[in-house]
Amino acid sequence: MSEAFIRFVRELYGEPRAGIPLHAPVMGTREKARVGEAIDSSFVSSVGAFVTEFERQVAAFVGSRYAVATVNGTAGLHAALVVAGVQAGDMVLTQSLTFIATCNAIHYCGADPVFIDVDEDTLGLSPEALASWLEEHAEQREDGAYEPASGRRIRACVPMHTLGHPVRIEKIAEICAAWGIELVEDAAEALGSTRGGRHCGTFGRLGVFSFNGNKIITTGGGGMIVTDDEDLARRAKHLTTTAKKPHPWAFEHDEIGFNYRLPNLNAAFGVAQMERLPELMASKREVAAAYARWCKAQGMAFVHEPAGTRSNYWLNALRLADEAERDAFLAATNAAGVMTRPLWTPMHRLPMYAQARRGPLPVTERLAATVVNIPSSARMAGG
Repeated sequence: MSEAFIRFVRELYGEPRAGIPLHAPVMGTREKARVGEAIDSSFVSSVGAFVTEFERQVAAFVGSRYAVATVNGTAGLHAALVVAGVQAGDMVLTQSLTFIATCNAIHYCGADPVFIDVDEDTLGLSPEALASWLEEHAEQREDGAYEPASGRRIRACVPMHTLGHPVRIEKIAEICAAWGIELVEDAAEALGSTRGGRHCGTFGRLGVFSFNGNKIITTGGGGMIVTDDEDLARRAKHLTTTAKKPHPWAFEHDEIGFNYRLPNLNAAFGVAQMERLPELMASKREVAAAYARWCKAQGMAFVHEPAGTRSNYWLNALRLADEAERDAFLAATNAAGVMTRPLWTPMHRLPMYAQARRGPLPVTERLAATVVNIPSSARMAGG
């Protein structure tokens, strides 16, 4: 199986010998030109026309009223949680099957994650598991949800759209609304993904995207908070700009803020990448379709976009029989120069989050043991 897969991937990417990465950025002359314009403007840090333009483009693309650019997705998620009201001692419901940034951002607020199981098809937070945990462990008061045993506020819920596949976010939004829990979407991997025609990251009051070097578009590092709430957007921008009060020359700050704004150089790169996004999405869906056809012919389980969604297929994935088969596949492909990787080690297995509260996690454990990410770069040249 591994040898046939390696041959197929090398044919798919037209690369007979050299290493094939998991996900490489597409960039070229237009990125160089935009960055050159930023250099010529002399605005290279967190103030400049490209920051504003990048925010405008992302907001328009996802259908949100406001966007606030940040230095990376983790910073964006941290700031969004603060803006959503998450405080020290709060509990935040999320998934264990995620990149560690999700939980770290919660921890930066002094809050604690509570791990809820995921769905087999979406790979993301299960609405049924969420509702079940709340019914068993929470009570509703006038100002929101609490855990009676500890008296702690259950302040927010952070589902993550795993590998770009949309979770059943409308159901999660309904549950959160019923319990008075803030919904903050970790859409780091989901730029271009929609559920029912609505873009991921726009179902909650706040959503966050990432533009790390391996994402569908990149600014090298970078993130974006999106919201339809003008007050939340204003506060997010203020907090991420060190909470500096506007003034022609004085440096006055009215609270503890964060130096989280995206530099103009990175934003210039992002503006050029946004010009490529439709082509990138089309190419990545073609790659996914090729994998799906091959897997069907081989009797292998390909991870398809969930029903009712359109995924950006950020990272394609296979489901293997068990952990032993997964590890053998990983060893063989990587030894042959075709990069593959498992999903993240579930957060509840990591020492810093091993003591976190959690519900039953059987699907999380199964997916972590059997899912493998495979090369997913777009097949298009820079220029």
